[in-house]
Amino acid sequence: MEGDLLKKIMEAVEDAGGRDEKAVGPSEASNQCELPEFVGAGIGDTVGLVIANLDASLREKINLDPKYRSIGIVSSRTGGAPHVMSADTAVKATNTIIASVEFARDTKGGAGHGSTIIFASEDVSDSRRAVEVMLDELDENFGNVYGCDAGHIELHYTARASFALEKAWGAPIGKAFGITVGAPPAVGMLMADVALKTANVDIVTYASPSSGTCYSSEIIITFTGDAGAVKQAVLQAREAGLSVLRGMGQNPLSTTSPAW
Repeated sequence: MEGDLLKKIMEAVEDAGGRDEKAVGPSEASNQCELPEFVGAGIGDTVGLVIANLDASLREKINLDPKYRSIGIVSSRTGGAPHVMSADTAVKATNTIIASVEFARDTKGGAGHGSTIIFASEDVSDSRRAVEVMLDELDENFGNVYGCDAGHIELHYTARASFALEKAWGAPIGKAFGITVGAPPAVGMLMADVALKTANVDIVTYASPSSGTCYSSEIIITFTGDAGAVKQAVLQAREAGLSVLRGMGQNPLSTTSPAW
């Protein structure tokens, strides 16, 4: 009898201890950050921060003109082109420059990239606004990313390229610009061929697993031309890429909702 009672008391103590540990432990995320540098987070494990007065030695290391005291920095584990497209919209809407665009071999083990983009401005409010605009644009641009277990495709288009696209891929400022991405790389090669044959567009860059990427398992091209031609090339490349992935027994789906 005493043994049963002692067992019950011990179980009650252990349960209470477990509840207390759960209440005060760090196991559950609060979804809050009270740091003034935190602007927000977004799809693709994206985080956006702003630094009002970047340390002078850091400013020197990233080759930033001293007049640009403030930076906004957006980094992701997944996503390259959607982030550059979003940054391009942000730089058009704010008084900022694109200080750098970098890609990393990431996608949390997938076939593609992660990214880091730095905006710079003389006034911190401009950097903060650029980060806000970029984060707001991500869902729409991720709509043009279609994924499945076998790989993914991406299609991006703008009627007027700006400084983020120029920094990342040498896009001609103010001109229509398109991007096609395919993984596995064979898918990307077919998409590239279809895009360039569909309409009168000029290739700007070509990237493959060992050249122009961070060893991602993709083939990527960018191209320019008249707005109608660039968009038509992107649309036809999308159909080709989706068809091949479906032929591999997959059902590639948009990450959010297709923009067009």
